[in-house]
Amino acid sequence: MPIIEFKMPKMGESISEATVINWLKEVGDYVDAEETIVEVATDKVDSEVQSNISGVITEILVQKDEVVAVGTVLARIDQSASGDNLAKAKKTEAKVEKDAPKQAVKSNASTQEVVQNAAPLKSNPEAFLSPLIISIAQKENLSLEEVQSIEGTGAEGRIRKSDVFNYLKNRKYPLQRLQVAAVAPQATSPALSYPKPVINFVEGKDSIVEMDRMRSMIADHMVYSKHTSPHVTAYMEVDVTDLVNWRNSIKNDFQAKHNQKLTFTPLFVDAVAKAINDFPLINTSVDGKKIIVHKDINVGMATALPTGNLIVPVVHNANTKTLAELAATVNHLAESSRTNKLKPDEVKGSTFTISNVGTFGSLMGTPIINQPEAAILAFGIIKKRPEVIQGKNGDEIAIRSMMFLSLSFDHRIVDGFLGGSFLRRVGDYLEKFDTTNAL
Repeated sequence: MPIIEFKMPKMGESISEATVINWLKEVGDYVDAEETIVEVATDKVDSEVQSNISGVITEILVQKDEVVAVGTVLARIDQSASGDNLAKAKKTEAKVEKDAPKQAVKSNASTQEVVQNAAPLKSNPEAFLSPLIISIAQKENLSLEEVQSIEGTGAEGRIRKSDVFNYLKNRKYPLQRLQVAAVAPQATSPALSYPKPVINFVEGKDSIVEMDRMRSMIADHMVYSKHTSPHVTAYMEVDVTDLVNWRNSIKNDFQAKHNQKLTFTPLFVDAVAKAINDFPLINTSVDGKKIIVHKDINVGMATALPTGNLIVPVVHNANTKTLAELAATVNHLAESSRTNKLKPDEVKGSTFTISNVGTFGSLMGTPIINQPEAAILAFGIIKKRPEVIQGKNGDEIAIRSMMFLSLSFDHRIVDGFLGGSFLRRVGDYLEKFDTTNAL
């Protein structure tokens, strides 16, 4: 019988291996020449691989998520088997399955007591069942629970063909069976999940640190945000030279008059609050199919704690506060964060969040949206560098203080026009900061 080896083809000059991501055919299926049989992934693109011959697949040797080199045998195909023979085989199989329930009814009474007395199976619902294993299970009339109870010896505990045959030799539960048809549809669902990567742990060298409650909450919140909102990040560079020079020139007088340090954060909050007032649809949340537009402009400040954790105290009604009031509020929240004295109300109710990643020397960032808000804005480090500017005599090169802004927004409710326009407006307020009555 001419059995042909179906091998991993060469996908390109620089491609030496690929990952099997999905089999479109199973053992026993008939394939035509040039029909797609398997999907593979390389480091550049996902590709469909066609069969080079017609016949029936007799064996699949490489399972989903396995990495194989070019030339590796993926499956074996019986070239002598025809589509007509396969159709006849399927009709016979269908007749056997149709008669099976009748036979099961007759034997049910005599076997029920034995089944009830059988020891419970220790099955693993997360066990990966390949098409080959499913095919064997169907032929041997194994239940889903039985197959999942087999101890796998393959990579990451996967069940191999030899594991199933060894189980059949020493089968302990010959009467504890389900309909074969129940195996296939249920067994395919675990294949959709990405296998958990193996963590290399060196005993005596590496250490394990348990997440504290706050870190665990942060982790859950970040994962939830990425799963919930389709993130888009827009960037813009702004020239804050005039703002920096003005702040440096009046910070001492400001502190003497208001007894508050004037950092850049209240200046950022002020610009954001004004821009939100101009574009209120950025100050929103999603509730199912409804968009909640918040009237209050409550700006959250992502703040790092001494423990390394993150917290977001809130400047409530930021658009109604003077610069002196913003400075007082920001300084209070920052100090309370560092000393763990924040009150519950001071970390609730934010409608838009900012993150000053420049504090840590970062040029820019790609912040994760603080749910259930629609956007978050990161301020990068203010850095001096030579820039071409428009002077009295035309283009000139001058030393300017430049800063990147990064706006991540929820593309379900914020489109590129709104996000870009809002970001530009924040930049405008920073570049042309209104110093009227600032003191």
